[in-house]
Amino acid sequence: MRYRMLGDVRVGAVGFGTMPLSIEGRPDEARAVATVHAALDAGITLLDTADSYHPPNGTPGEGELLVARALASYGGGTDGVLVATKGGRGRTPDGGWTVDGRPEHLRRAAEASARRLGGDAIGLYQLHKPDPAVPFAESLGAVRELLDRGTIRLAGVSNVDTGQIRLAREVLGDRLVSVQNRYSPAVRESEAELGLCAELGLAFLPWSPLGGISRSSLDGASALEEDPEFGVFHRIARERGVSPQRIALAWLLARSETVLPIPGASRPETVRDSAGAAELLLSREELAALDGR
Repeated sequence: MRYRMLGDVRVGAVGFGTMPLSIEGRPDEARAVATVHAALDAGITLLDTADSYHPPNGTPGEGELLVARALASYGGGTDGVLVATKGGRGRTPDGGWTVDGRPEHLRRAAEASARRLGGDAIGLYQLHKPDPAVPFAESLGAVRELLDRGTIRLAGVSNVDTGQIRLAREVLGDRLVSVQNRYSPAVRESEAELGLCAELGLAFLPWSPLGGISRSSLDGASALEEDPEFGVFHRIARERGVSPQRIALAWLLARSETVLPIPGASRPETVRDSAGAAELLLSREELAALDGR
């Protein structure tokens, strides 16, 4: 496993998005815990979750509790593991998603997340999505209070544009360490945000990083068939003797030294395959072909 920096924390270059373990369609507890353990065995040290990762009509924090149980039952050391969680979203009974960026909600949500995860403070707390009904600076002010109180150690923002990143940097200073936006072979609208993160030295955590190669957890079960639009990922995978998912993650890692992809998984073999991307270096010719799809 190669490593990269997230603020002042050294983490494996590939993280693990644990969302598929706790939303609808999730595996049973034994397989979910085995998947987290497989990630740790493979050298993954960044685990991403959120208080809203639960099924419709479920209980907020189910995903965080699962991560906490998996870490507690792991046979190896976990001192180097960074757990990142998010606040500011919720679920509706029909499976939809809500946004709540009110400062009072964020303070309560972070304190509840801290209790569920245990430890002295949340390693990385990310504002899940800007709330159009709340000035972004007010939501960020709540995050700053959480930093000052010691409830959270590091802060990030998610689903943001470049102006919001700059505002977050202004409000949070160098305690802002990450941006989590959707970015993948199929979804490349965050090029400007990726570039700004490289300029500012912020970690860029692509969510649903396998779009175009596999479907997002938000879209249902993974699609195994080859998409002609992204055939080059499959061609290079065949030539390399690896999965197209591993090629996609290696391509993301090559986009910038600040990129830390967080692919999801619901099986141990899948998360092990993702971890292998950290050691896969693509040639200039391969990267040029993948950039053009």
